Amino acid sequence: MLNRRHLRIKVLQILYAFFQSKEIDVVKAQNELLLSVERMYDLYLYLLLTIPELKRAAETNNENRKNKLRPNESDLMPNLKWVENSLVLKIEESKELNMVSSARKVNWLGAENQEIFRKMFLQVKDSETYFEFMENGLKDFEEDKKFALALFKNEIINSEFLHNYIEDKSIYWLDDIDLCCSMALKTLKTAAPDKEISILSLYKEDDDEKEFILNLCRNTIEMDVENEKLIETLAVNWEVDRIAKMDVLLLKLALVELQTCSSIPTKVTMNEYIEISKFYSTPKSNLFINGILDKAISQLTKEKKIKKIGRGLVS
Repeated sequence: MLNRRHLRIKVLQILYAFFQSKEIDVVKAQNELLLSVERMYDLYLYLLLTIPELKRAAETNNENRKNKLRPNESDLMPNLKWVENSLVLKIEESKELNMVSSARKVNWLGAENQEIFRKMFLQVKDSETYFEFMENGLKDFEEDKKFALALFKNEIINSEFLHNYIEDKSIYWLDDIDLCCSMALKTLKTAAPDKEISILSLYKEDDDEKEFILNLCRNTIEMDVENEKLIETLAVNWEVDRIAKMDVLLLKLALVELQTCSSIPTKVTMNEYIEISKFYSTPKSNLFINGILDKAISQLTKEKKIKKIGRGLVS
């Protein structure tokens, strides 16, 4: 589910809080990191489950309209295109999704949560997206898929009710929502009429992502003093305590990865932390980090502290 950049960002977030709080317990930081990744996966599941919940809210709305004192023809014979959407039905009946969600206790049960979807549907049914798909007269699996994807992208993930829930539910989720939405969309886009919905796994099968983030977290803490001294040496005319704290931490992570991750090319490490800095630090941080890492790679290579395994990995 998670690629290496997302995992680096998770480590960055946890270590930023770790160093700000002057925490000294490395194991606690690692446990917090694993919990953060686990909660991220829960958010992915919650987002997938919003779609059948919005369908149920539509069904309830239709029933309420039929039970009005003086229902009109559209109340008695509502357009059922959304509530009969075949992709929504696949999600709703997915054995894998239901099993994983149940095991992790991820669900939208409860009157308070149902009220969220009641309010969300009232907004959605008045949206341009909903109107266009409901009234275009098309009906097949691809049309249903386009409908569900459009509602998810344009309405559900932008809902103030959903964002309020996410903000209240977990401190981890505000930074995770974009990634989790992209993963939910990936799941929806791979749906086909002749196969089950395929739920993404937390970590890639037969890969070392969990070990990667734990080692990156631990080594950054353990090598903190020596890497700060290296940054001081390389940042000519700069005092480390005047450099943005996020820049210093990004540099420390990069230096650790360069020296301890033998299977990751130096260019990959350099490019990844430069890219992350564009989103998590100041506008000019990427140029500063690029310059410092360029010097660091040159020095560490001469000192034989960067050792790569595999053809072409040194560069």
